[in-house]
Amino acid sequence: MKFSEFPYERPDYPKLMETISQLTERFEKAASASEQIEIIKELEQLRIELTTNVQICTIRYTVDTRDPFYSQEEEYNEQMAPVLDEKRQEFNKALVASPFRKELEKEFGSLMFKNIEISLKSFSPELIPLIQEENQLVQQYQKLCASAKIEFDGKVCNLAQLGPYQQSPDRAVRKAAAQAYGSFFDQHQAQFDDIYDRLVKNRTEQAHRLGLANYVEMAYLLRRRNCYGPQEVANFRRQVIEEIVPVNNEIKRRQAKRIGVEDFQVYDNTYFFPDGNPLPHGTPDELMEAGRRMYTEMSPETAEFIQMMFDHDLFDVLSKEGKAMGGYCTGLGDYEMPFIFANFNGTQHDVEVVTHEAGHAFAAYMNRDRIPYSYVWPSMEACEVHSMSMEFFAWPWADGFFGQDARKFRYSHLAGALTFIPYGTMVDHFQHIVYEKPDMTPEERHAEWKRLAAIYQPWMRLDGEIPFYGAGEYWQRQMHIYQSPFYYIDYCLAQTVSLQFWAMLQKDCADAWAHYMAYTKQGGSRTFTELLNHAGLTTPFEESCLRGVCETAKQWLDGYDLTGLV
Repeated sequence: MKFSEFPYERPDYPKLMETISQLTERFEKAASASEQIEIIKELEQLRIELTTNVQICTIRYTVDTRDPFYSQEEEYNEQMAPVLDEKRQEFNKALVASPFRKELEKEFGSLMFKNIEISLKSFSPELIPLIQEENQLVQQYQKLCASAKIEFDGKVCNLAQLGPYQQSPDRAVRKAAAQAYGSFFDQHQAQFDDIYDRLVKNRTEQAHRLGLANYVEMAYLLRRRNCYGPQEVANFRRQVIEEIVPVNNEIKRRQAKRIGVEDFQVYDNTYFFPDGNPLPHGTPDELMEAGRRMYTEMSPETAEFIQMMFDHDLFDVLSKEGKAMGGYCTGLGDYEMPFIFANFNGTQHDVEVVTHEAGHAFAAYMNRDRIPYSYVWPSMEACEVHSMSMEFFAWPWADGFFGQDARKFRYSHLAGALTFIPYGTMVDHFQHIVYEKPDMTPEERHAEWKRLAAIYQPWMRLDGEIPFYGAGEYWQRQMHIYQSPFYYIDYCLAQTVSLQFWAMLQKDCADAWAHYMAYTKQGGSRTFTELLNHAGLTTPFEESCLRGVCETAKQWLDGYDLTGLV
């Protein structure tokens, strides 16, 4: 059955809540651990069925945010989710208080209980109206971004479709595309500012009602950070500034020299070579076939995985009018299948995003039958290790994606991985400041972003002719800031680990893959740091980690043969 044939039915939330209440009552009255284990499994099945239905709706809504049916269904599901959570948390309270907890931990692992105890700290029934409002505001942001119809080069483009122009060999075209992109946000500046201001105040109020000092504390609970906290992240930020920013300054200096510009502007930042960036070789269908060949050859496990993905048409990758921004992977637990969403626009990002999301999808597929269902996916920074590392495992097949541009791709991909870490860390730092000072005005937030940019991206000139960048407003294009607060540092921590895999790949591909599988096969059964330790990897919080991967990558870039490319 193809994904288009998967049925969707509006969840019967009143019935679900009644069922969960009944299961909670049975659980509390259970006379043995075995009885409670069976009840937990019943609840898990309910969760899988509901999540599958909701995700089918979300996929079809994000594929076309203008669809009236799925837009309405998405809003309804988002409104009902926190109401249902109240019932789930009632069950969770009974679960952690079970007199048979030792036996239950033996069956399901202690991490399930640890994560549930964290979730109980981040929820209260009185938050439900606030969570509903928060979900509505996020949907407003999605729709606003998806509504972009920008006239450029005789076409009407959405935001993603401007991507190729922003990497044009013609500097004037790059500048014009950056101006057109920024103009959309400038024209809707009041709306973007208002949505975010309301989100900050809403989330702050949620935290206060839980008795927390600010939303930073709450976000760490919601993100299930069970093995590190703000102090470890602050230390990581310090290392990024000390170790990576100086290396990136040199990378960008060479880039400016290579493309022949003295005044390195915002619109030069993602342009790496004088005759153009690496471009995917072939049509979108041909790129997907190249991906099929790669995963068929990579390992028996990936071969089985990719055949399943194509058999069931579990992709939507073309950018089109009304489609939500970005890319993601989600799970359809009832079918034991993942789904990949992307926005191809004819740049190297097409290959990066599909290999990235395929990393998530493959990991979920390898752990598809885990109980509890939460063990299919680890915490999000651990998930991003799967995806960001898979981008590097695709290197041996780069010729199939890029043809003669494969050499360019390998260089720009590694350089981009290094230069991304300071940007991603800046996104996280910005959010810490915003939620620690929730009464900041929009103008103060823009000024704070610009101040941070001078620290994390000192090579970026922001006093040019594009207000969107010059005024420090360009954080508004980063949907995670609106939609998934405090998520972005997960990418940075994961990138640090993925660079360890990249370093292994330079020495022994088979050994690197063995470590990757050792990491992936654990699913979400351990904390982030435990997953790394059990797979023989170094955590990003160790002082030596960031410095080590940075030095290794710099040496490779310094010695890379750019003959004919400069």
